[in-house]
Amino acid sequence: MVGWISKSIVAMTIRMPRWFVGWVSRRYVAGPHLDDAVRIMQRLSKEGACFTVDVLGEEISTLEEADFFLEEYMNALSAISEHKLDCNLSIKPTAFGLLIDEKKGMENITKLVRTANEHNMFVRLDMEDHRVTSSTIQTVLDLHKIGLTNVGTVLQGRLFRTLDDINALETALGPDADYRICKGIYLEPSEIAYTSYQDIVDATNASIDRMLAAGAYCSIASHDIPVIEHAKAALAAHGMGPNIADPRRNAGPKRDAKGPGYEFQMLLGVRGPLRRKLAKDGHRTRVYIPYGEKWYEYSIRRLQENPTLGTQYAKAFLLPWTNRP
Repeated sequence: MVGWISKSIVAMTIRMPRWFVGWVSRRYVAGPHLDDAVRIMQRLSKEGACFTVDVLGEEISTLEEADFFLEEYMNALSAISEHKLDCNLSIKPTAFGLLIDEKKGMENITKLVRTANEHNMFVRLDMEDHRVTSSTIQTVLDLHKIGLTNVGTVLQGRLFRTLDDINALETALGPDADYRICKGIYLEPSEIAYTSYQDIVDATNASIDRMLAAGAYCSIASHDIPVIEHAKAALAAHGMGPNIADPRRNAGPKRDAKGPGYEFQMLLGVRGPLRRKLAKDGHRTRVYIPYGEKWYEYSIRRLQENPTLGTQYAKAFLLPWTNRP
């Protein structure tokens, strides 16, 4: 029943005028400009949150577009440093040209990661659909090989291959492995991914267990209560938690601007009360801050690829006081 309602809300929303979609999405997108993202981060910093910034846009058709993203991320990096924000960067490799010209795309990503490293800033490579899973992971490995260890990847719990990817990255990187684990926004084919809610939750929880056992830094990106509760229990089983130095024997040294081996991450505007509760309990919480001129495309894509967001949109519209960003 809930699924049908969500899909109906999505179908109606994507047919609404652009201004309406913009009004609904304003709680989930900082705005079209970098200044908008900075203002949001300054406000939420007062709640103890830290951040990761994403310039909206992904797969491109020309390398000139890749130049735009490189420049915009460089601007974001400068603004983060100037305003002394507790923030790192999230980038989509395809936006840097990885699917057009792999060599040039790698040059662009390396330039950004190297500059971020000079500012003691971490860069997360977002995981896009299954076409680029292997190349995204390989990009992380290649960057670590040249000494740029301020970079990690995202893995999607729903993919069958994820546990094998964790094992391979552990072998290659050891305690330098740094993940964001999420269920995955892309609705992948059933031949390569779990498709039912419970199977996806179970697979994501298994990935969290494997990452923690490997000594890796684990960013738990979820709004699902079953995933968050499982993560808290798994952390406790490892003796990990708020204000406790990471006790795992196979963990690496404490990372600057990071939690004690883990953190929780949430999207801007989604389950703010839950995020604040986690922060109040002492957990490091990071908010994903998307901004950019592609806000409309981003909003529609997220709705189409994950119809369950429809009920959250409706709640934000009808009962805004129940879920303050």
